[in-house]
Amino acid sequence: MQLTGALRRRADQWFLNRRPPADRLELTQRNVYILPTPAGWMLAGTLLLLLIASINYQLNLGYLLTFLLAGSVVVGMHVCHGTLRGLALHLLPPEPQFAGAAAVLRVVLHNERRSTRYGIGLSVRHSGQWSWCDVPAQGSETVEVAFKPERRGLHPAPTLTAETRFPLGTFRVWTVWRPGSQVLVYPMPEPSPPPLPLGEPRKGQAASSASLAHAAGEYDGVRAYQRGDPLKLVVWKRAARSQATGSDDLVSRDTQQTEDRELWLDAQTSGLSDPEARLSRLCAWVLVADRLDIDYGLRAGGRSIAPAKGEAHRRRCLEALALC
Repeated sequence: MQLTGALRRRADQWFLNRRPPADRLELTQRNVYILPTPAGWMLAGTLLLLLIASINYQLNLGYLLTFLLAGSVVVGMHVCHGTLRGLALHLLPPEPQFAGAAAVLRVVLHNERRSTRYGIGLSVRHSGQWSWCDVPAQGSETVEVAFKPERRGLHPAPTLTAETRFPLGTFRVWTVWRPGSQVLVYPMPEPSPPPLPLGEPRKGQAASSASLAHAAGEYDGVRAYQRGDPLKLVVWKRAARSQATGSDDLVSRDTQQTEDRELWLDAQTSGLSDPEARLSRLCAWVLVADRLDIDYGLRAGGRSIAPAKGEAHRRRCLEALALC
């Protein structure tokens, strides 16, 4: 049994290695396959019994019924194969995802034929989870296929399978596609991270200036709201903007981000010994700092990213964490 499974895996790998990775695929007679379904084999057995009975009892109507059904099966086989043949598949660039969440692949199906192609399914190979669609005449349709990466990092897009059984369900027509794109998976953010670390003195600035600002009661920075914070410290303008966008996040003024200090998210000061747990905490801190719209830098995996803010900076930091 184990030998059979090993041979099957080797044959499957040999078959996939013959198909070069590409983000576009044109379906032709060379890469579209067809076999009867269980219902098709049952129909073939039924036609054989009808033919034997007609020959045995010399039933002209039996001959008529048998050959009429057989002709319908042949036409259905031709239509089924033509439904997939000639279709063009294009994989859009995958969006980065966080570990533990499903990554979504968006595939565009192009149909240059003047008739609609019905009942086309797409799935990750051997997953059993299908997304079905109809592709309009001389148009296109976008299908989303999800898969769950095992861990963070840069992963090749999984092998996909497209198939159809239209119109009779007696034949299965399918193709196997190896996309060339890769999916970037960020670390899983820590569910309840501690507050952001204290800022470090800027180069060329006296460290005592931050302490003087703290003693004078200057509130130049912000942090996530914590239970017990005085209401006078809540940044109500940001709260109003957050509620306008449907978010309930609140921020409080803080002294940890003064003009003489800058926030650095450092793996060495995360307080954790496990490397993956460190990356998870740093990922959560990056998201918090980005949500608070404050400047922050990152030190992880031997890389140092200067403090900044914005969408491009957030993506750069998350990518560095994913590839550590």
